[in-house]
Amino acid sequence: MFHRVALAVVFAVALLDPPTVAADAARGERARPPVLVAAAAKININTADVNALMTLSGVGRSLAEKIVQHREANGLFKKPEDVRKVEGVGDALWKKNRARIVVK
Repeated sequence: MFHRVALAVVFAVALLDPPTVAADAARGERARPPVLVAAAAKININTADVNALMTLSGVGRSLAEKIVQHREANGLFKKPEDVRKVEGVGDALWKKNRARIVVK
């Protein structure tokens, strides 16, 4: 009975994070929480790469690339609101992320 429960637990954990959590559970180790970018982490739009920009709510790869391209073509953003000049950054996206967007 114990082996069935243990196997079920390993399988269930594998669905959450296959490479790390399942391996830890199989070795009898406690599961580690997944590494996540803090939802409140500030993003400097003058230095952030595409991956960092994608942590902003509603920003996918395409929009993140547009932000980087805009910065490279037009120079650094002078204030956080300047990100709104990028095509695809509208009022709703700005309002969701304005507390996280900074310029330095």
